[in-house]
Amino acid sequence: MPRTATVSRTTGETNITLTIDLDGTGKVDVSTGVGFFDHMLNAFGRHGLFDLTVRATGDYDVDDHHTVEDVGIVLGQAVREALGDKAGIGRFSDACIAMDEALVQAAIDVSGRGQAYVTLPLPTQKVGTFDTELAQEFFIAFARDAQLTLHVRELEGENSHHIIEAAFKAFGRALRFACEKDARVTGVPSTKGMLA
Repeated sequence: MPRTATVSRTTGETNITLTIDLDGTGKVDVSTGVGFFDHMLNAFGRHGLFDLTVRATGDYDVDDHHTVEDVGIVLGQAVREALGDKAGIGRFSDACIAMDEALVQAAIDVSGRGQAYVTLPLPTQKVGTFDTELAQEFFIAFARDAQLTLHVRELEGENSHHIIEAAFKAFGRALRFACEKDARVTGVPSTKGMLA
């Protein structure tokens, strides 16, 4: 059974349609109007082996905050929907990604509880025109709406671009392994019998 989902969300601030295939090959086609963010979503999809399509427009005259946060919301909703009953998944995963001087770890528990713990001390407030604090806002929005626990932690880093890109790659890789099916897992991987 395909583990795919398409979610649309329209507000007074953004208009987003997103499709994800958890069992894809890393085909990514994104357009959010925020260049650096598109680059990060591309890294996430390619290294997570997710097929991902995103079309988003936002209130760029204000700033990019609503667009980045709302894409996080919609991606979270789509992942939650695509996972279905979560039977047979690995559930837990972590990945540590090096990118030049930067080293970032992401860890995931598909717990049914939406929480994010993000420690990304970034040396600059901007990468190009992108507000670097928006990386944290994205991860928080995603984890809340995907209903999973996400930790993202910078272990080393001096360049904001490298740190954020390593974070998105680690996030993609960790999500891939947490969502992958494991033939040895019977039912939902929980001693409670449910993930909530």
